Amino acid sequence: MKQPLDEQALDQLFRSARTYPSWQDRPVSDEQLQALYELLKWGPTSMNCMPARFVFLRTAEAKARLEPALMAANLDKVRAAPVTVIVAHDDRFFEHLPTLWPHTAGAREMFADNAALAETTAFRNATLQGAYLIMAARALGLDVGPMSGFDNAKVDAEFFPDGGFRSNFLANLGYGDPTGLFPRGPRLDFAQAVTLL
Repeated sequence: MKQPLDEQALDQLFRSARTYPSWQDRPVSDEQLQALYELLKWGPTSMNCMPARFVFLRTAEAKARLEPALMAANLDKVRAAPVTVIVAHDDRFFEHLPTLWPHTAGAREMFADNAALAETTAFRNATLQGAYLIMAARALGLDVGPMSGFDNAKVDAEFFPDGGFRSNFLANLGYGDPTGLFPRGPRLDFAQAVTLL
């Protein structure tokens, strides 16, 4: 029978976890990035469609390609982070459904023949997978700094010139520098955010 995680685990995943804007000079290895993907891939998506695609920018040269798309406030964050990941989605995710979701005949065609449904499904589920990336990184002892503040069209033109993938958000990964944190922001309480019917 499953048991709740202990308080330390809950703190690491949620209560003490922060969005880091500055970073320690500690590397993140390719092995850690693979372990990160191997964990996040188990998060649920509708019909197991798994539309997210992740581009890990690990070098100064790779990050330099991203810089023209960034708002000025995000330049130093990206430069200092050991890794910046582009969380994107595959417009043709449904080509994998015969393998990923063999239970339903015609699953591929359901999306191939309905562009609006395919786009909504890809965006929603890739966003979920981006959230799983954040939680998996925290579970593995990494810190995360997810970001908007960039030009999606420029990112897509630079990194996905064939038009098959589309960027959603960015996230810096590594070991956060706590001296760069702002005071923790408040959260809405239960009564403000929840309706019980």
